[in-house]
Amino acid sequence: MTEKKAARSPGSGVQSVERVFELLELVTDAGGDVTLSELAGSTDLPLPTIHRLLRTLVGLGYARQLPNRRYALGPRLIRIGEGASRQFGALARPQLKRLVDELGESANMAILDGDMVVYVAQVPSSHSMRMFTEVGRRAHLHDTGVGKAILAQLPDETVRGIVGRAGMPTPTPHSIGSVDALLSELQVIRERGYAIDDQEQEIGVRCFSMAVPDAPTPTAVSVSGPISRVDERFGARAVPLLRRAAATIGADLED
Repeated sequence: MTEKKAARSPGSGVQSVERVFELLELVTDAGGDVTLSELAGSTDLPLPTIHRLLRTLVGLGYARQLPNRRYALGPRLIRIGEGASRQFGALARPQLKRLVDELGESANMAILDGDMVVYVAQVPSSHSMRMFTEVGRRAHLHDTGVGKAILAQLPDETVRGIVGRAGMPTPTPHSIGSVDALLSELQVIRERGYAIDDQEQEIGVRCFSMAVPDAPTPTAVSVSGPISRVDERFGARAVPLLRRAAATIGADLED
């Protein structure tokens, strides 16, 4: 944690509120726990101010102090996050439904949550054989379409940190199992503009995914189904529709 947060412009808001959220964001960016000195090195806030704000957050349950004296996010943030995720998912559902109506396969939206991806919305296909992902399910980033679309938006060093902490399990023979292979795949995704999960999470399932531009937290939408239906020709139809859906969701989030 060496890069310091930019100073807030005077009069831009309630200063103490801005400082609290800056600290919470710094703890999140650090991977979930951090020391006082690390926080002080990442912000222009004085150390006594950081300590005072953290004591308040700990008292309210929005932060906690670990036995090793590091500070971590607190349990009361879970309820807030779950509520925000539900509202976030509801905002995207019309676009996901449109994808299902036009493509006939299940559509999902997922966000980055720590070192994992969490699904916040789904509209299922009407096919009897269809893909179903439970809203709230967490998954690794390296072997999911939404996860790789999200990782492609991040610097390589951030990607290394995420997979270093979360690990890189290989649930199928098609899963990516090394950091170098993942970074090569992410470069292809950046150039191509979309990600493909080609039986990497589950045998017989293929997924096309695209990142949502300008989302407040890294976010991606996807369509998925059995490889017998989700083939190269399907992808040619799906990519422009995913691009439109992602752009619309991104614009809605800015309103």
